[in-house]
Order: sequence, then C-alpha cells, then structure tokens
Amino acid sequence: MTADRGSTVFVIDDDPSVRRAIQGLLKSVGLRAESFGSARDFLARGPADSPSCLILDVRLPGLSGLDFQRQLAEAGAQIPIIFITAHADVPMSVKAMKSGAVEFLPKPFHDQDLLNAVQQALERDRARRQQQEEVADLRRRYDGLTPREREVMQLVVTGRLNKQVASDLGTSEITVKVHRGQVMRKMRAESLAELVRMADKLRLPTAR
Repeated sequence: MTADRGSTVFVIDDDPSVRRAIQGLLKSVGLRAESFGSARDFLARGPADSPSCLILDVRLPGLSGLDFQRQLAEAGAQIPIIFITAHADVPMSVKAMKSGAVEFLPKPFHDQDLLNAVQQALERDRARRQQQEEVADLRRRYDGLTPREREVMQLVVTGRLNKQVASDLGTSEITVKVHRGQVMRKMRAESLAELVRMADKLRLPTAR
C-alpha cells in the first residue's frame, strides 16, 4: 500500500488500545489518522475536505456502529465505512454490507486485511469526490448558458434535429445553429455525444 498523505482515516472505537494500535498501523504506511472514542466525538470534528474513510467499531457506547452508519446515510454523509467487531455474526455483517460498508472485519484481524480495506475505501471516496467536482464544474458551465441556449441544449440532447428544434422554439434554423454553436463552446463539448454525456451527468433528459 502506497502512502497517501492527502487522505485521512478516522477511527472510532471505545477501546483506547485498539485506537492506538490502528493509528500506529496506518501511520506506518504514511496515512494520516485521527481517532475518537465515540460517534459523538467524531461528529464534533466536522467533515473532512479531502478523501477519507471511517474505521468503525460495531459496538459503541450510546450508539451502535450500525445505527451510526444509518444516521450518517440519512444525513447525506457518504464517507466509506470499514466495520471492525469482536462480536460478529452473519446477519450483522450482511446488514452492514447491504448498507454500503466497504468491509466487515472480525477482531482480531490481519493488518494487511485492514490496510487493503482502507485502500479500497479511500479509492472509493476519491472517485466520488472527483465525480462531484466534475458535476459541479458542468453545472457552472450550464448555469452560464442563456435561457434560450439551455432550451436548445435540452432539445438537441434528446435527439432533435436543428430544423425540429427551430420548429419547437418558433425560430429559424440558422438561429438554432448559432445557439447550438454557443452551447458547444460554453459547455466545452467536442461532439454531440460528449454533450449528451454532460447532460446525463446533469440529469437532463436525453435520447435513449
């Protein structure tokens, strides 16, 4: 596992010795780690602004790890979770994985198994953040279109020809071509296929 100094791994476990051991393991491979004794302490820290993941004990004081997983999901927090537990059972692990957990490791676990899960979780969060940034950039471009250019784009990506768009909007085909050219330039689309992919990411209706 290669070091990733731009990422943070959070550890929540009510056993100080477990927290120290995991933090030491993570730091030994160059990963930044922060540990907490409870879910409440973690929430007080605030969300990370870089790729991150959460190593979470199933049994916590006050709030179980599975309940905390659900609470995070309901709050829209998408941090990948790796569960660790000394009291594993099949239904519990199935529930955790169905709810999006990256891994469910019974204690004692092998260091490499945990490191592999952490790497997978960080890669998942990095990909999610990159996708969000791409969509946010596309949204800024789309917001920079005029109302008429948006209308033209929305019709073009559904497969309408220029003459059909002109008819729909009650304007000339030449005017539609001008607007279409502006749309392609402002959205930085090299082709209609690329514009359609952009519209998909923006959740605009497109041709199927």
